[in-house]
Amino acid sequence: MELDENRVVNVSVQVLPLVEDVYPIVDHAINVIAQSGVRYEVGPMETVMEGQLDQLISVAKAAHLACFEAGAEQVVTIIKIGDHLQGTTIDEKVGKYRTGE
Repeated sequence: MELDENRVVNVSVQVLPLVEDVYPIVDHAINVIAQSGVRYEVGPMETVMEGQLDQLISVAKAAHLACFEAGAEQVVTIIKIGDHLQGTTIDEKVGKYRTGE
């Protein structure tokens, strides 16, 4: 079976810098995601991105490495991939739960 490499998938990334004050480091990682140009939504536990799988994996890696750039000496990063043969979007998954929709 061949999958369309251009299908839209979701990748969530949760960076866990093992430092006392995590917020400045997490903010740096989120900034890297924002600068990548991919669609993303920050949640209370992780950031979910939308796009092509290879690009999102690359952005997740950049967010992980950004934690070191921001001063962390140790980081645990959790990555989840949500995929469907025809693609999947953030809106398809959570649109009905948003206020006003």
